[in-house]
Amino acid sequence: MDGDRITGFSVSGHSGYAEAGSDIVCAAISAVVTMAEATINEVCGANAKVRVKEEDARITLTLPTSCDEEDAIQAVLAGMMLTLCSMRDDYSDYIEVLEV
Repeated sequence: MDGDRITGFSVSGHSGYAEAGSDIVCAAISAVVTMAEATINEVCGANAKVRVKEEDARITLTLPTSCDEEDAIQAVLAGMMLTLCSMRDDYSDYIEVLEV
């Protein structure tokens, strides 16, 4: 974060809720993250830097210093954060959400 501006996110690991391929928690997190990345880059055209490390099950998105659709992008990221926090409340043994 940069003041109140969310500058990106990093999601890593597996939830451990169930076996791979049957893990609804991991699938839900993946869907939320994929939707956020697609909206930020494909719909809003932010050209955010995205790094994927399959071996660590990690995706990191970093926004550029400024974006044309800043308000929309911040709304997407705030919505993603609220969704992940809600999931954390329901599945606290399987999800950790940190703001840094």
